[in-house]
Amino acid sequence: MSLIVRAFPLQAPLQALEAFAAALNTERRADTDAFYRRFGISHESWHLQQTPQGPWVIGVTTFDDHQDAAARFANSSDDFEVWFKRQVRELSGVDPDQQPLGPPTTCVFDWSDDRRPGSNLRA
Repeated sequence: MSLIVRAFPLQAPLQALEAFAAALNTERRADTDAFYRRFGISHESWHLQQTPQGPWVIGVTTFDDHQDAAARFANSSDDFEVWFKRQVRELSGVDPDQQPLGPPTTCVFDWSDDRRPGSNLRA
C-alpha cells in the first residue's frame, strides 16, 4: 500500500472545483466508487489551501499499487476517466495523461508514533 500526496494549482474558479467534487459525490457517485476501486484506491481526500500565490488543491490518496494505477489511468479511455481527466486539466492545467499522479512530490518529513498501532499511514 502506498500513500501519495500531491498539490495542484487551482486555475479555475473555486465554484468549478466545488461542482466537480459535488458531481463525484452525487450524480456520478456510482461511477466514482467504481473508478476508485478499479484503480486500487482505498481512500482519497482533497484539501483546499489558500496561498499568497493563489489556491492549491492538495490530494491525499491511498493506493494498493500507485505505479500500476498511474499507468492504467494515464492510458484509460473509459468515459468516466476521460471526463475526470478533463476536469483535472481544466481546473489545474495539469494533464493526467502526462502526469497521472499529478505534479511530482517529494516527502521531506515523515513521522509516526510507533507506540500507536496504525499510526503509520504508509502501511
